[in-house]
Amino acid sequence: MTKKVIQINKNPVYDIGMITTVFSKDTEFNGSLSFKKSLQINGNFEGEITSGGFLVVGEGAVIKANIKAKTVILMGTVYGNIEAALRLEIHTTGKLYGNIRTAKLQIADGVVFEGTCEMIKSDAKKPDRESDEKEDSIEQVPEEVLL
Repeated sequence: MTKKVIQINKNPVYDIGMITTVFSKDTEFNGSLSFKKSLQINGNFEGEITSGGFLVVGEGAVIKANIKAKTVILMGTVYGNIEAALRLEIHTTGKLYGNIRTAKLQIADGVVFEGTCEMIKSDAKKPDRESDEKEDSIEQVPEEVLL
């Protein structure tokens, strides 16, 4: 009889998926950070963050950086601009001192936000080229026909 090994992953799970990497509260990181899947920062970070996945800024985290990611969940403090292609959630403990560019925005009561917000079109749904071509090919009706 073989034994089954069960590993319990203690990384946080959110509606959008499980966090694959966590920087603990004792972590201090400076520089340029790039990742593909998901990351939660609970410590201090200074520099620049870019991702094709999602970023969680945990409670107590302090980030001094411009952030570009698909989804950002903010529960800590960010000094810098955030560009979230799909969505940005700022929870009650979140503080943002910078500008926002996102397709969807959720801000809870008690949030500190100093900056501007620009709503953009979501990258999730790219326009259909055929429908654009059809709209462009519609013939103009001469004015004399319209009475």
